[in-house]
Amino acid sequence: MRANGTTRVAIYARVSKGDGSQDEENQLLELREFCESRGHELAGEYVDRESGRKGRAERAEFARLLKDAERRRFDLVLFWALDRFSREGIRKTIAYLQRLDHLGVRFKSHTQPYLDTDNELVAHIVLGVLSYMAEDEAVRISERTKAGLRRARSKGKTLGRPDGFERWRGELGGMREAGVSRGEMSRRTGLSYNTVKKYLKRIEVEG
Repeated sequence: MRANGTTRVAIYARVSKGDGSQDEENQLLELREFCESRGHELAGEYVDRESGRKGRAERAEFARLLKDAERRRFDLVLFWALDRFSREGIRKTIAYLQRLDHLGVRFKSHTQPYLDTDNELVAHIVLGVLSYMAEDEAVRISERTKAGLRRARSKGKTLGRPDGFERWRGELGGMREAGVSRGEMSRRTGLSYNTVKKYLKRIEVEG
């Protein structure tokens, strides 16, 4: 915040497509008007034309926004709605918001009054609730994963990442019987020498 009490605002807008079929100006006009009506200083505009499911590395303007937040170039990030800010899932979205909070940068959703951290007490409550939701989602995902594994096991499915042993077993066994060296096996199959050695040991053990 400026010495004169003026809040410096960064506007973040996003549309999912960059082919002109979606227009970010619909968001920007109202966000600019909000800043003007509150007497805020518009410190910068950041506009991405990418899916909100893409991360920081794939949304150049979003990455620039976070970098400028670290440089304390604004006091508040204003966006149209939370799904315009990020759609990477609640845990990553909360991590971004918490990052802003730790940097002393507030955030506000123009269309969602409950996502407004102008009030410090409200900010702590909002982040606390959202963090709880993120943790709850993580627990539910874990429970669904475990349930899926149990169902798979009950149907006799073999779990775990398969290796190439079954694919190469017959061919390696045949070369072994023909007296082909391990190095030559590696060259013929494209497998590493150590992998050939490991598979041959399994063939020997399993017969």
